[in-house]
Parts: sequence; C-alpha cells; structure tokens
Amino acid sequence: MIMLLQTTNGMRSSRLLSSSKIAAMDVGSILHMKEGLGETSYARNSSLQKKSMDALKHIIVHSAVNVYISKTPTSFSMADLGCSSGPNALCMAGDIIEAIDEKCSKLSQQTPEISVFLNDLPMNDFNAIFANFPEFFKKLKTHASRERDIHPFVFLAGVPGSFYGRLFLNNSLHFIYSCLSLHWLSQVPPGLFNNEREPINKGKMYISHTSPPAVAIAYFNQFQKDFTCFLKSRSAELVCGGQMVLAMLGRKSQDHNDKSTTFLWEVLAQSFALMVSQKIVNEEKVDAYNVPFYAPSTKEIEDEVQKEGSFIIDHIQTYEFNTSSGDATKDGRITSLAIRAIQESMICYHFGGEIIDTLFETYGRLLSESMKKEEIKGVHLVVVLRKSG
Repeated sequence: MIMLLQTTNGMRSSRLLSSSKIAAMDVGSILHMKEGLGETSYARNSSLQKKSMDALKHIIVHSAVNVYISKTPTSFSMADLGCSSGPNALCMAGDIIEAIDEKCSKLSQQTPEISVFLNDLPMNDFNAIFANFPEFFKKLKTHASRERDIHPFVFLAGVPGSFYGRLFLNNSLHFIYSCLSLHWLSQVPPGLFNNEREPINKGKMYISHTSPPAVAIAYFNQFQKDFTCFLKSRSAELVCGGQMVLAMLGRKSQDHNDKSTTFLWEVLAQSFALMVSQKIVNEEKVDAYNVPFYAPSTKEIEDEVQKEGSFIIDHIQTYEFNTSSGDATKDGRITSLAIRAIQESMICYHFGGEIIDTLFETYGRLLSESMKKEEIKGVHLVVVLRKSG
C-alpha cells in the first residue's frame, strides 16, 4: 500500500513506497499463470503460446532424439522447465516420447523407460496438469500400437520450484527444454528505485524509449545474474553431452527499445495511464509497478554462455512470429486475454483485483486500435546448448 504522510510543519508530503511491493515481492510465490479452466484462465487463453511451440517443435524434438541416439540409455530422463498449465503442458513431452519410440522402432531397439519432470513455480496449477495424465497415457499407447505391440514405459512427475536454482540430482537428466519461460526473471531488478526509494521508471513497467539509461542497465544486470545461475544449475543436473533447448522472447537488435519486445508493455502502460486519468488507479502505484521480464539478444546469450563455460552452443537463432488473423478487433481481444492470464497474479498483488476487468477491457481496445494501424511481429530466440566435458 502507498501511504501519504504529512510532515509536522505541513511543508510537503513524502511518499512511503517501501521500495514498492512489486520490487520487494517474492516472485516465486506470487507469479503464476491464471489457474483453473474459467474464461480468463491460462488453460483457455494460451493458443498463442501453442502456435509458437508448434513452430519451434521440430528443433526441440530433433535435439531430444539426437541426445538419445548419442547415449542410447536404458532409461531416458528429461525436464520441461516452466511447463505452466492447461493443454499445452504435456504436448511437447508427448511429441518427444513418440519421436524416440519411432526412432527405436526403426533401429529395432527397445524403447527406453522415460521419465518426464514437469517444472514450474510452486503456485502453478499442477492439478490441472495431473488431471490430463490418463488421457496423455492413452494417447501414447494408441500411437505405440500403430508402430508395434509394445509401448514405452513413461513416468511423469511435477517438480515445483524456481529454475534459477537446483531442481534435480547431479548428472540425472539427458535433455532439458524450456518454452517461453526464460524471459521471466527471478525478481524485479532492484535498481529501479533511487536512493530516496523513489521509482525511476515512472509511468512505465518495462524498458521504454522514455526510460532513463539506468533502467535498461538494471534489467540487463538482473538477466546476467539469473541466466548465469540457470546455466550453473543445469550444468550440475545434465549428464555430459546432454542438451538443452531454450526458447524465449528475445530481440533481433542490441537496442533495448526494440518494438517487437516493448510493444505489449507500452500498450499496457497506456491502459494504466488512461485509468489514472479517470482516477480509477493511483498514479504512484503505477509508477512503482515494474515487471520481472527481460528479452535478450543472441549476443547477450552467447556472452553469458561463454563466461559460464559449461556449455557449447550448437545452434542459436531468432525467429519472427506473427499471430495476426487479419481481424484486429479479434486479435486485440485474444492478446489481451493471453496477457491477462499471465499477468493477473502480479497485478492483483500490487493493485488489488478490483481493477482487473476494467484494465484488460481497456487494454484489449487499445491493442486493437494499434493493430489496425500497423502489423507488430514478435521475436523468439532459440538456443540449443550441449554440456561439454
């Protein structure tokens, strides 16, 4: 809560921001995709993510099969980091298992026992994933029966925890993949408030063309810290020669103000500004709200991998994606619901839940207006890493 304290001499008011709830909050216990199966849930508003995953699937599946062929273990362990919830959570795992089973069939080899670990933050709706296990196994058996009379033994487990730290035993995993999760940081960068604990990125919630240079520096520093921790943790958990495929939102240029990265945040900031003008939201709260997000460039990824030293980059590339249907009104609404399903937990924590419906109605309308004027393409950054040694 932001409190206005009147000084005894009446000369001025000072804002007690307590470094902002959003800056001090424990992201691991707050951030999660909208749970359940309701109209605004992530399960019903993740079609854009599914399209992105489908576009990148061939890279992930190919890498997983390559690891299996190079190792041919009797048991194969893999992990999905940032699995989220809803129908997308098991799709990639199923594709990988089927591809390995088909490869074994062609090579006249016994399909290995396969362990799949599904990881996300503790507040993730794991129950919605577990409820899909029976249908998942049924689909695998149906697929396997078309190939031969036996089907692979598959073991699934949920693993709650932050991937910016250890999650698994030493040398226990052959393959790791992460789809559209690593652009989330472990925390809001601490450098977004000055020495008087006043916000320096007023009116914005991410890097913007109006942000002072210190904002981009703070975000980049947090990215470096987090990504190095991520690499060290995964290096301990992967077997030698094991691989990771990491797909995240990124940017093509070194410019932090790349519109493909900042567009959605800029429009959300405009939505908040409009609500401030209507006295629906407190301006000081908006000034203190920043998101734990960072979209890196390929050079930034390459530099951190080289410095950490545990991995070799087999492939790295950026891909433009465009989910436009040609109907800006429809696209604005779909995108608004998708962002709501992702951001609602943090916004409710900072502002309270009473503003949510109005905020995202406004956001959807502004998105549609912007999409009518110009086509906005996003950027995925994909990197395939192999543990050296």
